[in-house]
Amino acid sequence: MKVISYNLRKHRAMGELVDLIERYEPDAVCLQEADTLELPENVGNLRLADSTQRNRLGLAIYYRDDRYDAVDTQAFALKKSMHDRVLRPAHERLLGSRLTDREQGRDVIVASFHAAPLTALNSLRRNQIRSAHEELHRMGPGIPTLMVGDYNYPVFKNGLTQRVRNRGYDLTLSDARTYTRYKFFRGHFDFATSIGLDIGNVATLPRGLSDHMPILINSTYGAKPQKKKELGSPDEFVI
Repeated sequence: MKVISYNLRKHRAMGELVDLIERYEPDAVCLQEADTLELPENVGNLRLADSTQRNRLGLAIYYRDDRYDAVDTQAFALKKSMHDRVLRPAHERLLGSRLTDREQGRDVIVASFHAAPLTALNSLRRNQIRSAHEELHRMGPGIPTLMVGDYNYPVFKNGLTQRVRNRGYDLTLSDARTYTRYKFFRGHFDFATSIGLDIGNVATLPRGLSDHMPILINSTYGAKPQKKKELGSPDEFVI
């Protein structure tokens, strides 16, 4: 499965999506800072699964409807930063879509995530990441899940990686920095966390009109979870 994640910088880079889709042929595109009132139903060969509704500049997910069925899409509000409470830029910072892959006969959850800005503490963003994973798990326990987006986490990633791994997820950075606009705020802002998927690579794509560079995630399904039954206990699925 190929997924592109792109922070459009207040919708400025929306016009680049058709070229990106034609060039890289993704199965899904996850957007941040999209003008949800201006989103078309289709971009290239991709269909809009859904977008956030409570903030104009929000999240959206497009997918290939010639291969996937959008079973369910949900938006989630996460713990707010002071920036959110005062300026109210975002109510919903997570959008997840459960897709059925008709070719593989499997379900997968693809999510677009936008963490609190750099004015907030890393501890708040860690809380948001943990809560986002929990919400996506509730959408489909045991289903392979890929959460991509703008994590706003340029430093101290080793600690974040370990915390994510302790919860069974992988954190994968792209092959080059995704944000270089300001001297003191450069690095991998955009990356992927996943469970139940094997991430082949994450590539940083060429810069466009946004201050973020898009990333392309290549992944394959991991082994199917095995059913585990114990005497006197309900069935469980473990990855």
